[in-house]
Order: sequence, then structure tokens, then C-alpha cells
Amino acid sequence: MTGHRAKTLLGAGAVVLVVLAGCSGGTDTPTVAASPAASLPPAEVVERALSDIERYWTATYPTISDGKPFQPIQGGYHPYTQSTPPPACGGEEGVYQPNAFYCPVGDFIAWDAEKLIPELQSNFGQLLVAVVMAHEYGHAVQHRLGVTDQPTVVLEQQADCYAGAWIADAKAGHAGSFTGITPAQIDDALAGMLQLRDQPGTSATNPGAHGNAFDRIRAFQDGVENGATKCAGYNSDNLPITEVPFTRDRDAATGGNLPYEEAVDTIVKDAEAYWAKAYPQLTGKPWTPLKVQPFEPGSAPVCADPDAIANGAAFYCPDGDFIAYDDQKLQALYEQLGDNAVGLLLGDLYARAVQHRRGQSTEGSAGQLTVDCLNGSWTNDLLKRGNQPDATTLSPGDLDEAVAALLALGRATKGTGASGFDRIAAYRNGVLNGLSACK
Repeated sequence: MTGHRAKTLLGAGAVVLVVLAGCSGGTDTPTVAASPAASLPPAEVVERALSDIERYWTATYPTISDGKPFQPIQGGYHPYTQSTPPPACGGEEGVYQPNAFYCPVGDFIAWDAEKLIPELQSNFGQLLVAVVMAHEYGHAVQHRLGVTDQPTVVLEQQADCYAGAWIADAKAGHAGSFTGITPAQIDDALAGMLQLRDQPGTSATNPGAHGNAFDRIRAFQDGVENGATKCAGYNSDNLPITEVPFTRDRDAATGGNLPYEEAVDTIVKDAEAYWAKAYPQLTGKPWTPLKVQPFEPGSAPVCADPDAIANGAAFYCPDGDFIAYDDQKLQALYEQLGDNAVGLLLGDLYARAVQHRRGQSTEGSAGQLTVDCLNGSWTNDLLKRGNQPDATTLSPGDLDEAVAALLALGRATKGTGASGFDRIAAYRNGVLNGLSACK
């Protein structure tokens, strides 16, 4: 990034390349908890998930099909391994891939039982395994409805939405197999969905595009909050897609990440410029420049009552009216997740300063969600700039870095406060709808 070229904030995270789509049989099964601690074998988790997803669609499908009854999967469910590859799908020979898929020609669902599913369950819990199966079954629903003429990215996110609709039904207590789903377990599943996103820089028009994490999680949350009827209405005209390709070779080569110190400097200057124009819109009062200072571990500046985040590694000090952050820990966040993870954290602190300055609370779920929405409103401003000369803008992967940072800093691990699920929704509200959405 230089002073006379378009500035870019981006960083690509690790990606597991997976194509989601699927469902399963209809046997009666005893109740199981959604917790990773249940330690059920992955094969049993898949079987129970598919059974309950089939129950859900038997009841729900008529509501989106003008009353037509649901026909369960006819071609069966096929776990596969390297030594026993999946069945052929139409004219395409079955080969081993760490994947899960729905085959419309054979009307079956298949999944890698050797690597993919066990690793997802081990790393993110059995609820994510169920979400993968619900996504795949969503593709079967699409084919039964005859809705297959949309771009791939739309169909994939519609399947994500259908998976969320099943989760909502299970949370409501209707599932025979998955009960007691907690916010922490949903946050774990969202963290797993970060690993199932497209590689940053993928174009939404790519025939194999599934979507970035920001869009896929939006679709999943849409299903949770609004149900299958909302999902069924998805099309290329009404679905907000933020996934874009790289436009410059330099960004593609580097993943778009600025050097750490340059990233911090750029973020602070841009946040200041944004709030200088946005704060008067919000309050009718002028914005006073905010002092931002790094500190070394163990030597934080004195503050009587800091409004802290990240376990105290960064805070806004109302008494002194300044922001401070542990430079080593912020750099570690940068190295793990990318430069817009830094943007998310510093943006959170700026939003806290906004709330304190206008006499509003940042405490509890309501306070945190307002902070997240205000933070997202700055991102909305970044997105609107396009390729303006000398403008700081977002690049492919930045929104995913922000989502990853929200989950890393705000997972629902203690059962109190706003969950990562709710925080992402509030942040997205600001990103898509701007400052007016946060008032």
C-alpha cells in the first residue's frame, strides 16, 4: 500500500476445499446431545443427523412445494474411503476426495468417512457434521423443487440457508436426535464453516463458487432466523453476494495483507476519517480525534475503568479518552488471521469510544451488539468506495477475516453475553445497511 495507489486490506486464511450437499435415512434413534463432548462415532452422528433431517423435510417440504409431499432420498447414503470410493454419479466415475456431495442423477448423498467428517467432528463438534449433512440434503430439496437454474453460488447458499432452517427446528425442540443445542455449539459450527469457504479471490461467477464465509454464514443465519420459506425464495436478483476476485496481481500474490505496522497505521487513520464524518451524523456533535497507543505486555497505561476486550489485551479508557492495545498480542492476531482482524479489533474499540462519548452503554448483549453494528458501519463505508484512487478499500478475504476475529474474540464459551452467532449478525447488519441500521 502506498499513498498514491488504492490501499487494500486483506488476508487469506487456511481453507479446506469442500463441496457441501446432503441427507440420510429414516430410522428411529434415541436422543443425543449436540455437544462435541458426547463423543459419538462420526458414523453414528451422520446417521442420526440424516434421519432427523429427513423428518424435518417430510414435515416442511409441503409448505414450500404448494402442498406436494416430500419424497426421501431414493439412492441411499454412501460413506466412502480411499479404498472404497463413492458410487459413480451419472457419467462421472466415483473417485476419492475429502468431500461430501449430493448426486442428482442417482439421488444419493455420499461423504468422506475417512478424513473429512471425522476431522470436522474432532475440530468443531458433531453439530457441524449435522450441518454438512443438512446442506447436502438442501441440494436434494432443490432438485425436488426443480430449482437448479440459478448460479452455483446461489444454490450453495440456498443449501446453507436450508441447513440453518433445520437447526432452528432442532433448537425449537422438534428434533428426535439433536437436543439442547447451545449458542456455544452453534459458534463452534460457524467456526467450522470458516474452513468450508471459498479461497479468497474466488469470483462469485466461478462455476464452482460456494461463497466466502461472510456470505455463507449470512445464508445459514437467514435460515435459522427466518425458516425454509425464506430460503426457497433465494435467487440471483435478491441474494446479497460480497465475494469478489482479486483485481491486482500484487494482492493475489501476497494475499493482500499489508505489513503489520503499515496495516495498523492505515486502519487508525481510516477509522479516524470515518468517524469524523459519521459521528456528527449520529449525534449532531463534532468528532474529537482519538489517541491510539500501543503498549508492551505488562505495561498498559493507567486507566481507572477500562472498557476492555480480548481478555484485557486492548481497551478504550473513558477517563483519559484514549485507545490502548498490547502490541505483541495484536501482531499475533494479525499473523494468525490477517490484517482485517486487526481492523475488526481496532474498529471495535473505536465503536466503544463512540458509545461512551454519546453516553451509551457497551455492556451486556445489547451494548456489545450495538458496538458490532457500529463497527460494521465503518466496513460498509469501506465497501462503498470501490476502486477509488488513494482510497483505503477492502479486498477479497477481508470480510472473512472480520468474521474469524469476531468468533476468536467473542465465542459463546461461557454462556453469558452475546454469542458469536449474534455478534456476526449485528456486524453484518452494519456492513450491509450502514450507520442508520445502528441507531
